[in-house]
Amino acid sequence: MVVPKYKRVVLKLSGEALAGEKGFGIDPRIVKEIAQEIKEVHELGIEIAIVVGGGNIWRGQVGAELGMERATADSMGMLATVLNALALQDTLEAQDVPTRVQTSVDMHKIAEPYIRRRAERHLEKNRIVIFAAGTGNPYFSTDTGAALRAAEINADVILMAKNNVDGVYSADPKKDPNAVKFEELTHMDVLQKGLQVMDSTASSLSMDNNIDLVVFNLNEKGNIKRVVLGENIGTTVHN
Repeated sequence: MVVPKYKRVVLKLSGEALAGEKGFGIDPRIVKEIAQEIKEVHELGIEIAIVVGGGNIWRGQVGAELGMERATADSMGMLATVLNALALQDTLEAQDVPTRVQTSVDMHKIAEPYIRRRAERHLEKNRIVIFAAGTGNPYFSTDTGAALRAAEINADVILMAKNNVDGVYSADPKKDPNAVKFEELTHMDVLQKGLQVMDSTASSLSMDNNIDLVVFNLNEKGNIKRVVLGENIGTTVHN
């Protein structure tokens, strides 16, 4: 029997991952496929928390660039993550996976408020917890939300599931044929080299709290399971 490498993980999904080839909105077929992969990992006894972005619906930074007040634009982005979280919850529960959504912004009629000890209790009871609305504050990305929640619930690792990107490269491999893929990096390497793994606030938070990070390709079927079982895929970032 293969023993999983991690017991408790935070899975970071981009909003774009839920859009599929359309690039915008929510593709039910894609969400169903992602939920099936998550279910397979859940059945291994792994405690799973999920942080999902909202870029398939709205990006706060884009709104700000168009002249919108940044705090307002980011608040709209937080609401977009809630839409994605509810879609993912519904799809998981349709596959008999018990799931709870907790939001950083209170909206009691549709989700629980984020309470750390309640989230940990859900995980201990083998429920998946989806953290929505980022940190609840403007100017912070969902990457930072993932790093913060990982620290708070004492997760073993953050799994950064990327769209058609199989790790961290020295440059954009789609634009630079000489780009080199890294198998291992330190958080300090990421910050000093300016690598686009996650934003600098999230990287610093992960480094300060000694949280490992694995960056891998979500689009290859079975990759989430491979990572939690300890297969050497993607790029591992640690201290």
